[in-house]
Formats: sequence, structure tokens, C-alpha cells
Amino acid sequence: MHYDPRTKKSTPYPNAEWNTRRTTDDRYLDDVLGLRNDSQGVVWMLDMGTKSGVTPKLVGWNTRANKLERIYYIPAPASLRTSQLNDFVLDETRGVAVIADEEIANGGDGTKAALVILDMKTGATRRVLAGDKSTRPENMPIVSDGKQLNIPGTQKPILVGADGITLDRSNTWLYFAPLNGSAVYRIRMDDLLRTPDNALPGKVETYAKKKNNGGLSIDVEGNLYLTYVGDKAVGVIPADTRTARTYAADAQLIWPDGVSYNKDGYMYVSAAQLPLAGVFNNGKDMTRKPFAIFRFKPLAPGIWGR
Repeated sequence: MHYDPRTKKSTPYPNAEWNTRRTTDDRYLDDVLGLRNDSQGVVWMLDMGTKSGVTPKLVGWNTRANKLERIYYIPAPASLRTSQLNDFVLDETRGVAVIADEEIANGGDGTKAALVILDMKTGATRRVLAGDKSTRPENMPIVSDGKQLNIPGTQKPILVGADGITLDRSNTWLYFAPLNGSAVYRIRMDDLLRTPDNALPGKVETYAKKKNNGGLSIDVEGNLYLTYVGDKAVGVIPADTRTARTYAADAQLIWPDGVSYNKDGYMYVSAAQLPLAGVFNNGKDMTRKPFAIFRFKPLAPGIWGR
């Protein structure tokens, strides 16, 4: 959606046609979760394709020319039937995107979660670190307001693989983490792109301990910001201590998810209210409209597009 602060009206983004599903082709936005902008004025939208079963794709919309920039498809074997391509980062220096696959769609349980590398020059894709300890979830159930979040219709906890992902200011270190997990991991981008698949796990470092978190962002000083999905809070891992602590909280920040920096000096975070959705409440939608976006000042200026 595009929100106009002057008229206070929302319209489909980039237009109604791209938000209309059809069977004749897949040049539409089916199920977008990840959203990033680059330095050239292109908004990149990660379409998971899970609602209609279309091939996942990364769609770029040129905001300066108001037209389609490019579509990158992410077919098998880079994506699986159970893939849920959640979030991504852009490395404009190397011309690649790195995508976090939670692997919880269509019965997936996160055990095959992975990172997907997309070469934005050639369109080639590569699935890496699949099922590695750095991408698969730990048995750490999500609890929100005292209630465990379970797979609908069961008493089994929802366990989500690789979710939050971000890249430091110099494009040197890639940080990522499973949603259900006790650690943030990192790997050098050079190692990620140049190391054979079987040797990649040895290049991954455990960076810091954490709680269950969704979104992940970073500032110019290397401080990490994590959305604590069950705690109605945003955490921070300062670069100098690597010790996580709560940084900002609000009672209405229900299931904080994506977090990104804007040029006005604030980090913005969405409150998805996932635990209040009907699927987790015997079919009754408990969410409170309108949905809210919160903002906070980071410890240091953030990074555009992170």
C-alpha cells in the first residue's frame, strides 16, 4: 500500500493491476512480505507466491520512472514447495540479494530453512546453509501475553527458521537468525559468495545471544536492532558489548516485525498483531484496526535500505 500523508488515503502499490491476482500470468503481487529500497530509487518487493502457488519472485519498481524495473524469479531448487521467503538484503556493491527462507509454508517445519543468494546481474540463484544450525529453528516456543503460539489445530509450537537478516555499513558482514532461536549469526559476504557449499557452515560465526525475534536492522556503528515478537518490544545488541537488551517497548507493539531506517533519523517498526489473528483464536479476528507503525531513535544513525 502507498499512504499519502497529505490526503491520508491509502492506495495499492504500485497500482491496482499489480495487486490483482489472475490465472493468465504471474505478473502480479501474490503474497509480499519483504520490502527494501535501493540507492537508485527502486523499491524491491519479495513475493513469496504462497497464496496462489506461483513461483516466488523479487519485483523491482522504479519509483523515478513509475514503471517495472525487473522481475527475478526464484525457482527450484533455490526455493522449495515449503519455502516462505521472508526478508532480504541488497548488496549493491556486489550486485546480489540475500534472502532468508523460513521454510514454514505448506507444512514446512523450518528444518530445511536456508539462505538464498540471488545474482542480480545474471538472475542465477543458489540455496545455501539449508538446515544448518544458523538457519533452522530451536525448540524455543513463542509466548505472547502468556499464550504459546501453536500451529493451528495442534498443540505443537510454531517454529520458524531463518527470518531476520541485515548487512553492515561496509557490506562486509551479513547478520541473520532464525526467529525461534537463541543466537544471531554472521558470515562475511566474501565467504558467503566464494566458499563451496559444503564448507560454508565453517565460515559462520555465532555473534551474540538473543530472544525470539523477527526483524533485524543495523546502524552505522554496527549496533543491531531486533524485534522481540513475543515481548512487544525492540531489542538492541550494542556492537561494543554484544549483549542484548530491551531498547524500546509499547503495550500496543503487538508482534513487532519488520524494522527499517528512514532518512528522518528514525527506525520504523510494524506491529503485525499476529497472535490476534483469527487462525490463532478459533476463527475470531481479534486484531485492532487500524494497524500501527511505530518509530524510535536508534543509538546511532541507521543505514538507508536496511
